Amino acid sequence: MLQTIPKKCSMMECMENIIEVKNLTKKFKDLVAVDDVSFGVKKGEIFAFLGPNGAGKSTTIKMMTTVMRPTSGEIKINGFRPETEAHQVRKSFGIVFQDSSLDDKLTAYENLKYHGILYGVPRADLKPRIEKMLKFVDLWKRRKDVVKKYSGGMKRRLEVARGLLHHPEIFFLDEPTLGLDPQTRNYIWKYIKNLNQEKNITIFFTTHYMEEVEQMADRVAIIDHGKIIISGTVKELLEQTGKETLEQAFIELTGRDIREEDASAVDQMRNQMRH
Repeated sequence: MLQTIPKKCSMMECMENIIEVKNLTKKFKDLVAVDDVSFGVKKGEIFAFLGPNGAGKSTTIKMMTTVMRPTSGEIKINGFRPETEAHQVRKSFGIVFQDSSLDDKLTAYENLKYHGILYGVPRADLKPRIEKMLKFVDLWKRRKDVVKKYSGGMKRRLEVARGLLHHPEIFFLDEPTLGLDPQTRNYIWKYIKNLNQEKNITIFFTTHYMEEVEQMADRVAIIDHGKIIISGTVKELLEQTGKETLEQAFIELTGRDIREEDASAVDQMRNQMRH
């Protein structure tokens, strides 16, 4: 199995990392979902975190975003530790989940308003920010419509607006374009790319669309069976695997077997999160 050799960084290079993950492990009884994972993401970078179903992607993101506590290891998000500085960590990032987390009984405007209040956006800034973000995702004219009337693409755009309302330093995107048509996928990535370039927001995303990674990512890490098996630029991954496309490289590294998320692992995660 190919694997990159971790490079020692200088003090200045290490300080540039807005995400630091060191020796991260998560166990559910006998199941090791994440196994001694280490990586860093620099400020302003677009970083793709790839892997088959059940590889450990979602568990890693849950630990990074304060949803789940690690068994061992260290995480720093914008200089803060999720285990002891959860509030500061949450203020540092926005997130778009794979499944919609909007309140579909509320209007688009109300969804953003309540998010802004929850994240402590100053009252004087809240209305102009909501207007700016809804215009940014081209939903201002539909701001008074309840979300259940929105299409899937409109809901995704609203989630992008909501995730950015409190001006985060990092934006987590968990399969943000899953199930969307090519036009809407392109629309959303155009917004995200512009944000990254204009605001220097760090983007951390997962996807099964390899062409999105080839077009968007500065660097890539592939996780499988709870371990990082390779990381680097798309060009470096292709050179190391001798493949012409990222999809070919991904299959070479992770195999051709169809993966299904282990039901027992999901149950154990749910039980863990209840306690």
